[in-house]
Amino acid sequence: MPKIVDHDQRRLELVDATWRIIARHGIEGATMREIALEAGFANGALKPYFPTKDHLITFAFGHVFNRTNQRIAHTSAGKVGLEALRSFCQEVLPLDEDRINEARIVIPFWQKALTDPVKAELHETSMNQWRSAMEGYLRQARDRGEITTAVSDEDIVNQLMSMLLGAQIIAAMSPGAHLPAQLDAALDAFLQLLVP
Repeated sequence: MPKIVDHDQRRLELVDATWRIIARHGIEGATMREIALEAGFANGALKPYFPTKDHLITFAFGHVFNRTNQRIAHTSAGKVGLEALRSFCQEVLPLDEDRINEARIVIPFWQKALTDPVKAELHETSMNQWRSAMEGYLRQARDRGEITTAVSDEDIVNQLMSMLLGAQIIAAMSPGAHLPAQLDAALDAFLQLLVP
């Protein structure tokens, strides 16, 4: 009887293997052969799932984005306004090894998106989803009187996005100097500027 293969599970196993290889050797070291070996599959077993490394990187970006959104939903459940916004930002910030490794997946995707309109659109759609969520939290905070700054919500969101995505680059590029407490303190300092 032929073995039943869970294709979704296999894709996730390949993404996890990619993640580990990139964390250890960088994107250039993440060859299809190395990824297959890390996942415990024959090299040819990857082709039906990801014909090229480019396909794998795109899928991995979506996986990281979905993982982050799941964490956000969990940690912000029952929270509103500034408290919810803070929870959101903490799940994007690279505050632990898993989130630093997520940044190592995202950065190669960004590089590809510079010259690939489909990837650029996927990234923009994803980031617009985050912007919309943050704008919603800011509206709640203003309605509750938690924020009184005259700075527009759009400008606040743009500043936060720059902080969050920039932190991913810093953490991925210099993990030895990366201190989660500093990122957390910087977030709190920024949010403090918004309150009365």
